[in-house]
Amino acid sequence: MAMLAGVLRSGALCRASPAVLRPTTFARPVLFRGFSDVVFMKTHEWIKTEAGVGTLGITDFAQGQLGEVVYCDLPEVGAKFKGKDTICTLESVKAVGEVYAPADCEVVEVNQTLADVPATVNSSPESKGWLMKVKFSGELTGMLDRAAYDAHVEAEAKEE
Repeated sequence: MAMLAGVLRSGALCRASPAVLRPTTFARPVLFRGFSDVVFMKTHEWIKTEAGVGTLGITDFAQGQLGEVVYCDLPEVGAKFKGKDTICTLESVKAVGEVYAPADCEVVEVNQTLADVPATVNSSPESKGWLMKVKFSGELTGMLDRAAYDAHVEAEAKEE
């Protein structure tokens, strides 16, 4: 309370006139709600785009279907792909899964952690388990937001 009284006396929070104390007008910070910039493909890949570069990975659903990933066959930096081409493969104890290019793109970075710890794809598929970063030369089409992707997964599960 003593600290607040000192602030009040200094006039930081209010201006005093002999008869009336009035609060000082402060500019409030403008807060923006960040909408998700992550989109999904029906083939269970996710893409997060920042500054013209898309980070690509597989969804939690995909890693669950694939099982424990034991090897990630990632492309070389500089490799170019057409939309819907197989961009990399993930080998698990159960199967080999293909990951598809969401649009025409060039690989600008690969997740080097996956060479030593491929199971990062399982433990953190939509974060630390990202596969690569790509620069798009084609347009992303047919992408789903989180709600539409979740509905797609539910519909796919009912078909099985």
